[in-house]
Amino acid sequence: MKPITRLGFLVILGSLVVISAASRPAAQRRATTTVTRLYTGADGQSHAADTDVAWRPAKLHAELSESESVRVTAAQFLRWPRGFVWEGHPASKRQYVIIVSGRGEVDVAGGKKVQLSPGRVLLAEDVTGKGHTTRVGADEDLVMLLVPLQQQEQPVVHAGR
Repeated sequence: MKPITRLGFLVILGSLVVISAASRPAAQRRATTTVTRLYTGADGQSHAADTDVAWRPAKLHAELSESESVRVTAAQFLRWPRGFVWEGHPASKRQYVIIVSGRGEVDVAGGKKVQLSPGRVLLAEDVTGKGHTTRVGADEDLVMLLVPLQQQEQPVVHAGR
């Protein structure tokens, strides 16, 4: 077996540096997680706005990230049949809507269309007003996971104290 020459060692070392540098940017890149918020505007119509999840170091493990906790009350799957259209309905309650499978869209004020596809997360807060229209694609059912938010407690006011 021949000993490694200085040139051979430098080639191996250089290769490791290149491989390490090439893999590091991919590991350091963080994909953004977007939540589309549906809300009722002052005009009484539903609107949509995208917000990015705010990440912080996770308490569970140093290499993980976590968001703020949100109090929820339940979780339920809901299946919409292919081709189904529900016009002008507000959200039944404040809840996260996570698209599991299928495709569709939500129409809000101003002709804006929010595309629904697997992995899409909505925060439905348009519980009043004219509401939005939900359309399911013609090819397959739309399956979503509904995660209602716990109602925010209102401060108790005692009269006469």
